[in-house]
Amino acid sequence: MLDVNGIWKTFNPGTPNQKTALRGLSLHLNEGDFVTVIGGNGAGKSTMLNAVAGVFPVDAGTITIDGVDVTSLAEHKRAKYIGRVFQDPMTGTAATMQIDENLALAKRRGESRTLRRGITRAERDEYHELLKILDLGLEDRLTAKVGLLSGGQRQALTLLMATLVRPKLLLLDEHTAALDPKTAAKVLDATERIVNRDGLTTLMITHNMRDALAHGNRLVMMNDGNVIFDASGEEKKKLTIQDLIDKFSDSGSAVNDSAVLS
Repeated sequence: MLDVNGIWKTFNPGTPNQKTALRGLSLHLNEGDFVTVIGGNGAGKSTMLNAVAGVFPVDAGTITIDGVDVTSLAEHKRAKYIGRVFQDPMTGTAATMQIDENLALAKRRGESRTLRRGITRAERDEYHELLKILDLGLEDRLTAKVGLLSGGQRQALTLLMATLVRPKLLLLDEHTAALDPKTAAKVLDATERIVNRDGLTTLMITHNMRDALAHGNRLVMMNDGNVIFDASGEEKKKLTIQDLIDKFSDSGSAVNDSAVLS
């Protein structure tokens, strides 16, 4: 479903601020893979995710989604293949619009994005049932303004919006990092349920080792713009936090408390 083949990215080339963030990175995701990605600061995790999403062009290499070479596609043209949830809960929803209006716009992805024809009763019934999976009581607040929701509620709603029209690829960029532990756990549980229900191919960046071990069928560790460790299946299930700390140490990366503690 995703083929990242030998991509390079250098920011501010030829200046004192030159930084090579990706160094010939290659990564392959089969359909239905749920991959968690960890790594120290500057490892290239977010740069890799942004490259896949088309936020900026890569210097070399190719990116293919479901057999389509998207390497030269602009971000807005690539968006039809991708659902994305950002770290900031304020991103991804329209604060001045109602919950049902946000969901209606998300459902019209790939069509003319307008609410001119209104939201039908059938749509509202559908959204009511969909919101139940979040277990946050939002199904009974369809007409509430999104700006009145908590950060966790908005992030959970963004997750639902990103997957309402089944994407080829779901990108989660530390989507629980800004939430308190209890809310983060709820959003992660909802993530797991939605991904498993729809069999979504998912790439989730996290700074938390416990979350990386607890979720997904595959774990990837990055360092200095490349993949240094890739475990799946039974190998991933047997991994411990100490194993990951040892891998960090072997790579020369520092491990901060937030990466270890839940």
